[in-house]
Amino acid sequence: MSNKYNKFITALFCTFLGGMLVVSTLLPDKEMSELENRYLQKPPKFSVETVTDGTFMEQAEDYVADHIAGRDFWVAAKAWCERLSGKRENNGVYFGKQDTLLNRVDTPAWEDTPAQAGVSTKQGLLTRLGFVDTLAGNVSVPVYLGIIPSSSAIWADRLPAGAPTADEFSLIDQMYFQSGASTIDMAGALAAHSGEDIYYRTDHHWTSLGAFYGANAIFEAMSLDPLDLDDYQKTTVTDQFFGTTFSTSGVRWVAPDSIDTYVSGEGLKVTSWFGSEPSEGSLYVDSFLEVKDKYSYFLGGRQPLCVIENPQVDGPKVLVIRDSYSDSLAPFLTERFSEVHLFDPRNNLSSVKDYVADNGIDSVLVLYSFSNFATDQNLFVLGR
Repeated sequence: MSNKYNKFITALFCTFLGGMLVVSTLLPDKEMSELENRYLQKPPKFSVETVTDGTFMEQAEDYVADHIAGRDFWVAAKAWCERLSGKRENNGVYFGKQDTLLNRVDTPAWEDTPAQAGVSTKQGLLTRLGFVDTLAGNVSVPVYLGIIPSSSAIWADRLPAGAPTADEFSLIDQMYFQSGASTIDMAGALAAHSGEDIYYRTDHHWTSLGAFYGANAIFEAMSLDPLDLDDYQKTTVTDQFFGTTFSTSGVRWVAPDSIDTYVSGEGLKVTSWFGSEPSEGSLYVDSFLEVKDKYSYFLGGRQPLCVIENPQVDGPKVLVIRDSYSDSLAPFLTERFSEVHLFDPRNNLSSVKDYVADNGIDSVLVLYSFSNFATDQNLFVLGR
């Protein structure tokens, strides 16, 4: 009886796997996961080179995982199982205190990791800092470096007991010591307000309030007058924001975040380059409040270049070498700079040195979150 039962369970399991394979094969491939806000793996290309270096099998595994039928359900089910078993992590996300989801941040290598079979050389922090120093030597205007710590560092008291994550404060201090650029104490500015809602609970970005404190740290470093929060009125544009950390974690039991604004944006001229040609942009794009990717409400999301002009401000022009944290920071920067140029090396490989000279830039700010600075593969653009 036991043997028949085992055979039945085995047959049932195999039938289930086979059915999943058939359904997954028949379903059309999705290019984008709205829930996870990322592009899904495309079918791997077969060649002698991709098989030899291992990328074919790696991409094939990612492709199958990304396109399995009911993927969102399985991710959520895994998170529930982890929670019921007493674990406090799923897919690199910690289930933190106060209904907070916190990304595990791995400690990056200081030196380059040599190339090995199937794995190319991995840049260490020293190499990445070298690109910033090259930029500082190439331009005749001040260059500032600001590294934004993650919510896991600022809200370390919300992490599960013993949860491993990088010592970002120590690493940022070491990076600043090594850098030839002027540095901005983003960590200190944010840590001073750790009891406030300066990060989203379901997303890795800082909130508009966190961006406000970050902006004042920048103004202080550049000898500009700080902003007074009492001069602004907070406006909540949505209270139904579930960010990328929520999507990655599989967690479905936490409450949504709110997105707030403080700067109206009236009188500003925004020019966006989503492609090769400029188009009229906006400080805020309301249509994104109706979709999953609500953080793109700020400026309309990722773009190679965006220029914001404020004719009401008689101030300097700043070039920000940026990641997505600068999208919600930009409104505050317009309060002290006549022009804010946002340059994204992930999509813009043109010469930074030439851009500074051609546009009369007065200062350059290299502003990155800690995780993005440690992983961005396009920082070499700073040396162009």
